[in-house]
Amino acid sequence: MDGKEKKLALGTYPSVSLGDARRRRDEARELIASGKDPAREKQREKVRSLLQVENTFAALAAEYCDKRKRDGQKAWAAGTANRSEYLLSLLNTSIGRLPIDQIEPADVLGAIRRIEAKGKLESARRTLQLAGAVFRYAVATARLRSDPTRDLKGALTAPSVTHYGAITEPKRVGELLRAIDGYEGQGLTKLALQLAPHVFVRPGELRQARWEEIDLDAALWTIPAEKTKMRKPHRVPLSRQALAVLMEVRGATGPAGFVFPSIRTRTRPMSENTINAALRRLG
Repeated sequence: MDGKEKKLALGTYPSVSLGDARRRRDEARELIASGKDPAREKQREKVRSLLQVENTFAALAAEYCDKRKRDGQKAWAAGTANRSEYLLSLLNTSIGRLPIDQIEPADVLGAIRRIEAKGKLESARRTLQLAGAVFRYAVATARLRSDPTRDLKGALTAPSVTHYGAITEPKRVGELLRAIDGYEGQGLTKLALQLAPHVFVRPGELRQARWEEIDLDAALWTIPAEKTKMRKPHRVPLSRQALAVLMEVRGATGPAGFVFPSIRTRTRPMSENTINAALRRLG
């Protein structure tokens, strides 16, 4: 090659037969005739094989999830990350070990249909969405030409929508507020119930409120960005009724830590089932 003599190993005898060695020799001569270095092509093939091992669906899915968890203001919340990683792990036994560029639409559909067959229609729908996101990430990082899930729209059974109970009449709201005032359970639970209608925050944000986030003098509660769905600080003005409730709570749980700690330990917030159970007791 290029005026220099080179040697090329074709394998060891007897693992490589004489016939195989002759075939490989002929292939090497064809490469030389086309101006290619057989030794260099052999190295490239090794690199391609290694890349295929590294670029399996499971490896790309893990890489994609890591990216989404540190994606600035758009980063996944811990709960979203855990749920997404779990759903993608359901594909490990089917397409997880396949090189990303060898996966066909039928492979993905077959894997998703196994989830669907168990009656988990919403999980199947969400897993297909996540798989598509992984494939598009592979396209964006030049490891795949196109997303094989793009033509699978409409292939899954649509899950039925569940409408949860909600009070929509002003009179019923008054009944609820009076029922809360008459609650005879744990005192801290009653105060959390009384505060909720004045702040209109998500249940998890209420349970995980910390005293260092609340400025009673300025009548303002600032929920940090990492706790909110939109990943932006959320400022909640506190009415005089909300301040009155918080002043009562402060005497029991302040001035630091969780506003509504667990009854078992102050290092954890109130359980998400506590308020729901209280509402069920109120009917």
